[in-house]
Amino acid sequence: METRRDVFQAIADPTRREIIGMLAQQSMNLNAISENFDMSRQAVSLHVKILQECNLIAIRQQGRERICEAKLEKLNEVHQWTEQFSIFWTKKLQALKQVVENPPNMPSKTLKSKPIDSQKKKE
Repeated sequence: METRRDVFQAIADPTRREIIGMLAQQSMNLNAISENFDMSRQAVSLHVKILQECNLIAIRQQGRERICEAKLEKLNEVHQWTEQFSIFWTKKLQALKQVVENPPNMPSKTLKSKPIDSQKKKE
């Protein structure tokens, strides 16, 4: 049975996010990627495999080396999904700012003190 993976699963892991960031700067072979992590080369290979399955990186053969390259187009899915929340919260914060800076006119309740009638006789 084949495991179905998506871009959200890929970016859920901090190691994979770091690998994507590195490959966005430059293409690297697996050994060069592995040198940046305190884990086995096999563990890094698994992360790279998941990123490849999610189409976030491509691996091309160059001589004896396998070169990993970022394919960041798939991150548009993440951007589109999160954009809806960005728009929602931007509107909410703008509305809050409007209320804070221009509070609605509320009738002020001032307490008027009644003059004390000290001349009043007790009955």
